[in-house]
Amino acid sequence: MNETLTLAMLWTDWFNLFKHFASISVASVGGPLVLLPEIHHFLVDKQNWLTDAQFSASIVIAQASPGPNVMFVALMGWNIGLNAGGFGWAAFSALICMAGILLPSSVLIFFTARWVQKNQDLRAVRAFKLGLSPVVISMMVAAGWLLATANTEGVRDWPLWLLAAVTAAIVYRTKLHMLLLLAIGAVLGASGLLVGD
Repeated sequence: MNETLTLAMLWTDWFNLFKHFASISVASVGGPLVLLPEIHHFLVDKQNWLTDAQFSASIVIAQASPGPNVMFVALMGWNIGLNAGGFGWAAFSALICMAGILLPSSVLIFFTARWVQKNQDLRAVRAFKLGLSPVVISMMVAAGWLLATANTEGVRDWPLWLLAAVTAAIVYRTKLHMLLLLAIGAVLGASGLLVGD
């Protein structure tokens, strides 16, 4: 689980890292978490700049910490920089990733938000908003599936899958507060009851 990588990053690699985050930035409708499958494919599968464990840990730590959801991108950049040579590179890499994910979408929102609000009654704007809902939902499902399967061992982890299914049913059917469900999951995880045979 503590596996790390040793990378030899060239300046073209740093540019490609920035370019990748910049290119997917405008697709982050619904938040940056919908981009997880694409980010995983690029950073872990294609470039081998992060391990599965580093990828998942970046997301978990960022989501457990206060602040915006996009902080997982900075942590992924930090881990890439650590793999490439230490703390100086980690800060540089985190900055590159955050600039890439934030700049294009921020510029797009800056220039389009006022126009969309002024023209929200247009049929095309309403149709666009309605049509985007299934896209965002499917991207969230894909991100959830990636996180659920990245560090599990299938049948051996059946208690985790059962807990996820029960939690999803509770969320769908009741108005039970999410923090209570998180606390129950934390207690079950700490107790060791979720470890399969």
